[in-house]
Amino acid sequence: MSGKKDLKILKLYKVEDNKVVRLKKVCPKCGRFMAEHEDRYHCGYCGYTEFKQNIEKKYIKEIGIQI
Repeated sequence: MSGKKDLKILKLYKVEDNKVVRLKKVCPKCGRFMAEHEDRYHCGYCGYTEFKQNIEKKYIKEIGIQI
């Protein structure tokens, strides 16, 4: 049939000292895992978004703008 498949659940949790730890941030509204983007966390289920605070802004010399 098919070859071995990775267990996707292993990317969401980690075991430390006989305790299960979540690796991703949890949505405070609905309790599901949030997607991690470069500048924010976003819940695809309820639409809740949290922006990351410590983001370095980039300056593009050719155009003269700061992103």
